[in-house]
Amino acid sequence: MTKKQRALEVIERLKKEYPDAGCTLDYDQAWKLLVSVRLAAQCTDARVNVVVEGLYEKYPTIEALADAPVEDIEEIVRPCGLGKSKARDISACMKMLRDEYGGKVPDDFDALLKLPGVGRKSANLIMGDVFGKPAIVTDTHCIRLTNRIGLVDGIKEPKKVEMALWKIIPPEEGSDLCHRLVYHGREICTARTKPYCDRCCLADVCKKVGV
Repeated sequence: MTKKQRALEVIERLKKEYPDAGCTLDYDQAWKLLVSVRLAAQCTDARVNVVVEGLYEKYPTIEALADAPVEDIEEIVRPCGLGKSKARDISACMKMLRDEYGGKVPDDFDALLKLPGVGRKSANLIMGDVFGKPAIVTDTHCIRLTNRIGLVDGIKEPKKVEMALWKIIPPEEGSDLCHRLVYHGREICTARTKPYCDRCCLADVCKKVGV
């Protein structure tokens, strides 16, 4: 089985296993997803979803958040960890959206990368979830699972994993696949030394069952 064949099989099986899988960060506007994904670094999505409620209650718009003192933002987002750097990035990002993009999140990948605090993972998430464009989000679950399954070979650097996956995954499937890998990584193919291979729908096509 080639990597491309294995990828297509994985896509179809995970579709059946997690038909409604989507982003686990709550948002109703593109800029809010930018804020949440920055807060999610080294923090659970569940905690981020709680923290942003207080943030948006006090600062409900891009303009309000851009004008907010960084110290006030830091105080609210501190439960997510790394409060100082996250608050600084959020403030700078909102200012840039207000001043350079007319209060709108750009739908261009390179433009997203220019926003403070936005890396390839965040930019891909925005491109896929907000704009419905091809995207591959190489978070920790994606990296761990694609290596275990055999879609990539011993690659740990996120950008290299992303580039390898672009070669074997149909562009229109990338975003949803990455969301399903998150679900599967949390429930079955955990970071434990011995994941739950006996309950895995991919066991017979996985190259590293039990590893």
